[in-house]
Amino acid sequence: MTIRWTYAFVDRPTARLAEARAFWTAVTHTRLSELRGDRDEFVTLVPESGTDACVKVQGVVSGEGGAHLDFSVEDVPEFVKSARESGAQVAAEHEGWAVLRSPAGQLFCAVPWHGESVRPPVVAGSRLDQVCLDIAPSAYEAEAAFWAGLTGWDLLSGSLPEFRVLKPPPGLPVRVLLQRLGDERPAAAHLDVACTDLEAVRARHERLGAVLVARGTHWTVMRDPAGGTYCLTGRDPETGALPSSAVSDA
Repeated sequence: MTIRWTYAFVDRPTARLAEARAFWTAVTHTRLSELRGDRDEFVTLVPESGTDACVKVQGVVSGEGGAHLDFSVEDVPEFVKSARESGAQVAAEHEGWAVLRSPAGQLFCAVPWHGESVRPPVVAGSRLDQVCLDIAPSAYEAEAAFWAGLTGWDLLSGSLPEFRVLKPPPGLPVRVLLQRLGDERPAAAHLDVACTDLEAVRARHERLGAVLVARGTHWTVMRDPAGGTYCLTGRDPETGALPSSAVSDA
């Protein structure tokens, strides 16, 4: 089953949705679509350039939120069937789309493809282009195999032993990074933003209300105004790859 498009979802508490929407539209240079859902909990971030959207925001009623992936396909029931055969569970079924859960418990969605094909451009030296799945050590190998089988994408070694990258075919806007955690805890996910100049992008995000949480090897952990954590990474926003010098130093 071919995945025709990908969406990164910003999941934030319903009470903080206004802050999340304002921040993420500002950093991605997008505008809000009409609100959707029974509680106006869904919105798409629409690029001003006329390209196709690949980021959405969702309000969650419990927990701190995080991130998840939507896979756009031509045949949702067939994709759901394939996912279940690979080890996924159906968490909820809706008219035309479904919510699934990976073997480790990470939620993702299967949605209809509506012809999206043109990736949004790099804006202000950055691009939100990756969802990082944070997986406990005991589930990591099985989870990596699951996501590779589900997508059919190449599973590559990351810059450090605890990372693996699922690289999508050219043209798809959102990559998947799998991170092996250092302790046992439930599966979760966060957003990654590729930056040409990490410090310049960090400063811009701070002016928009984000705060610095921690610095890593090739990344900086931030907290947005809605309380969600995400990472700025020193990767090429066009290709998603780390500079060769960074890889050789890892």
